Amino acid sequence: MKVFAVSDLHLPGNQDKPMDVFGGNWTGHFEKIREDWKAKVRAEDIVLIAGDVSWAMVLSDALMDLAKMRDLPGKKIFIRGNHDFWWSGITALRASAPDETFYFLQNDGVRLENLVVCGSRGWTCPGGLDFKAEDEKIYLREGERFRLALQSADKLRQEGDRLIAMIHYPPFNVKKEDSLFTDLFEKYGVDTVVYGHLHQNAGAYPFEFMKNGIQYLLTSCDLLGFRLIEL
Repeated sequence: MKVFAVSDLHLPGNQDKPMDVFGGNWTGHFEKIREDWKAKVRAEDIVLIAGDVSWAMVLSDALMDLAKMRDLPGKKIFIRGNHDFWWSGITALRASAPDETFYFLQNDGVRLENLVVCGSRGWTCPGGLDFKAEDEKIYLREGERFRLALQSADKLRQEGDRLIAMIHYPPFNVKKEDSLFTDLFEKYGVDTVVYGHLHQNAGAYPFEFMKNGIQYLLTSCDLLGFRLIEL
């Protein structure tokens, strides 16, 4: 079983949201992802999608985008991104999943063979240029939600299991300083963290970074050349 990741697909969701306004490289971007996905992924593999799946505003429109992924091989594990407004009630979402290869995480986790994956959205971190006074409350709340996700994963984890955390926002600021999120990852023994959210403005955020023994991977699809990365 191999594990891959990609995030920030930004599928149209029945909205007039052509992604090529963000650069010509976005033209036909999902077809590029599909082609690479089918070349790499087998039925027994796992693909992690760390948020911003669809521009849809309601679940019914997002399901149109998710249906486009039904024929893609592997088990697909999703978390919510800041643009996934269609993601409201987790019970309704799980009940509407296109098939059994779709998994949706919300402050919890799932175990597949010897892999445990948990996740939550996260938030912008203190020390960043975009962190404002009003972000503090949300940051603290999202920290508690991630604590729940990791507690859920800890109950699922067995000896020898690999633990991967999915978070949409970068779990540290551009200086890569400690945060509520990185502290929790270290406390619960996370092996790898995948995140997205950043695009052409990624700046000093590296594609791969080791911090206190944990591997951090930036998986926004445009930064990966619209290809999946293998963990």
